[in-house]
Amino acid sequence: MAASAQATFPVFLIFLLSAAIAFVDGSSVDPSGEKFTHVHFYFHETRSGPNTTVANYKNLTSTPSFAYIGVFDNYLREGTDPSSALLGRAQGVGVFAMPEGWSGLLTATEFVFTAGEYNGSTLTMMGMYAAAGTVDRSIIGGSGRFRMATGYSLSKVISIDDLRLVAKFDLYVKHY
Repeated sequence: MAASAQATFPVFLIFLLSAAIAFVDGSSVDPSGEKFTHVHFYFHETRSGPNTTVANYKNLTSTPSFAYIGVFDNYLREGTDPSSALLGRAQGVGVFAMPEGWSGLLTATEFVFTAGEYNGSTLTMMGMYAAAGTVDRSIIGGSGRFRMATGYSLSKVISIDDLRLVAKFDLYVKHY
């Protein structure tokens, strides 16, 4: 009798899964409700001192300068001034590798909005960072107002020195 119950359990699970799929409808995502939003802010990184917002772990291999990992929790502000209105945080990691003369910094960043129009929402960005010129990376997700977000980010370093880095960000986001 126990063997019979064990044999029918997988059949029951398949039936249950089929029933669940049959009752799922796509009304929770309305294609006509698609929105496009341009988000603009300035990214402030404190590179040294008591309030550092980035930590780099270098020389992870026996080859000097081959790779490092950086972890950051930077400020998103309304303007270039460090005292301009705080809009949120940029939290994430960067992984750097330089094999055979090629270099790149792969970043995974969560923009967490804590004030203003997008308070309580997030956007997730991923892509390669280059120190010069305009950097183009992908928006791969979001929450709150930016649920199911996709799009792209354009950023450019405005100023950089031993203490700070300030970059201008423009995010172009499709969401529901």
